Amino acid sequence: MSEQPRLRVTEIFRSLQGESRSAGWPTTFVRLTGCPLRCGYCDTEYAFSGGEWMTLDEIVSAVRALPARHVTVTGGEPLAQKQCLPLLTQLADAGFSVSLETSGAIDVAGVDPRVSKVMDLKTPASGEEARNRYENIEHLNARDQVKFVVCDRGDYDWARDIMTRYDLGSRCEVLLSPVHGELAPADLAEWMLADGVDARFQLQLHKLLWGEEPGR
Repeated sequence: MSEQPRLRVTEIFRSLQGESRSAGWPTTFVRLTGCPLRCGYCDTEYAFSGGEWMTLDEIVSAVRALPARHVTVTGGEPLAQKQCLPLLTQLADAGFSVSLETSGAIDVAGVDPRVSKVMDLKTPASGEEARNRYENIEHLNARDQVKFVVCDRGDYDWARDIMTRYDLGSRCEVLLSPVHGELAPADLAEWMLADGVDARFQLQLHKLLWGEEPGR
């Protein structure tokens, strides 16, 4: 009998979704271990290594044990583990409303169409702009979202140009977030209002509630 596929998991926990279209919903988070990127503002460095090997059935059972309809698979970079794709499908098959938080540096073509992709295009100040896989934009639709984490005015201008170049607003929802503790949220809000950009401003709700506490 062949061994069941496994994933390395940093944590599975229940919290309020702090970002994206699902912000505010009680959500079960499956944080997979490992990430090939090293963004300067990363707040989940503890997920770069370690973790516990779990089968897909074990992960789904752990998710079922937590009372939440929404499930987010995140990281690290969850798609860095190839068994992430069947996990997403298995969670959708189980009846959950599933979202995937991904850097956009890895091909998203194989993601189950029932899953909402939240793709984080990396800005220049992140230090990982060169890792952006712009071909992924072709695989986005109205149920998906592109997120820009903005460190400064240069990042904002770059994000605005990318939105225009790829006509992102007509393809999916676009989110702009200030880096927590680095860019004043009001500054980003004023820039967006002045330009009339077709995007949604967001703050990280979980950090407003619990600060930098891991697993929240």
